[in-house]
Amino acid sequence: MPKPKDIFQAMAEKWPSAIVARTEMRDFSGGAVSAKLLANADCEGTGPKGRFCIGRKVCYSVENAIDWLRARASK
Repeated sequence: MPKPKDIFQAMAEKWPSAIVARTEMRDFSGGAVSAKLLANADCEGTGPKGRFCIGRKVCYSVENAIDWLRARASK
């Protein structure tokens, strides 16, 4: 029997871009993470690794966003 698909991998596959803007993280995470939570985490140094800016938008790679969500998820 095939292994069920990792929910985080499914999120990444559905996202239409290689990056996620902080303001789009609510959509990316299905409503679980707000831009404000991410801004606070970034200020504390606990946000996703490798953030960068495009103009005034703070962005993350999909891979780093997924890694961060996995690390925060609990069963």
